[in-house]
Amino acid sequence: MTTAAPYLPFSDGKPFALRMGLQPLPAEQWIEIGEDLAAQLAEKRKLLATRHDDVVQTLPQAQPASEEALKLLLDHLRQYHSGRFTFDGGTLRNVATGEQWDLAQSSLHPLEQATRLVQEDFCILQADDDTGDTYHLTAGAVCFPSNWRLSDKIGRALIDVHGPVPGYAEKLGTPVDRFFKNLSAGTIMVRANWLIHATPELFQSGHKLDAATAAAITPENAGEKLWLRVERQTLRRLPQSGAVLFTIRTHITRLREAIRDVKSGQDLAAAVRTMPDDVARYRGMRIFRAALLEWLEVRATR
Repeated sequence: MTTAAPYLPFSDGKPFALRMGLQPLPAEQWIEIGEDLAAQLAEKRKLLATRHDDVVQTLPQAQPASEEALKLLLDHLRQYHSGRFTFDGGTLRNVATGEQWDLAQSSLHPLEQATRLVQEDFCILQADDDTGDTYHLTAGAVCFPSNWRLSDKIGRALIDVHGPVPGYAEKLGTPVDRFFKNLSAGTIMVRANWLIHATPELFQSGHKLDAATAAAITPENAGEKLWLRVERQTLRRLPQSGAVLFTIRTHITRLREAIRDVKSGQDLAAAVRTMPDDVARYRGMRIFRAALLEWLEVRATR
């Protein structure tokens, strides 16, 4: 949880639209480490201990790509985050948590090891044949899902992974498949996805907002009761395996801390107001959208 939102993906003030919104990202910015590192890693440890099969799912064919992904992460931490992680031979130490890992002796799946080190969650996507026309989710270590289940997605093609998203197949299915096919090694792309939730919980697997909680959200307290959730997502081609590595870094900010000025209030209101009903329902926002918009209207005039 952060006290100020590092990203406002709706800040262009445009009407809501499903879009890829990808931008190139410098290599040194690939992994994003914040002051909430220790807190988020503690939450990951709890989930991995109590809900392991909910947050880690892997298929055998993803093993080489997962090993490649972990090596890429370790090389990145050595090069760009040496103040936070120390390496002594085969032992890695996280300065923030005090945890030490004997990487040569680790029995963890490489993606689980990766997600225990940093705040990002990790997914491997692989083409089903040499054409690269269709990619499938073959491994994931996702401790912080936003109302979806990894077990429902593993092994499925991208179009099916995103099947419940209203409008995805019609508007984004073909462009996303084309992007995955043409993504070159050495290029990192980044995008941000945003949602408004009635809870700051990081792990949300099919959570449904109950009527009592929804009724308690009013135009007067929406800024206190609601939370802006932003997922900073990156994609990069793994050069040896050819798989695509997808990372998710989750930021949670109380709405009144995220929307601090007139412009941000106006921009979010524009996006929420123009969001199609089926999208708002899918994102769990329709039930409190009226209260949110009234709160934003007041915020946008101060």
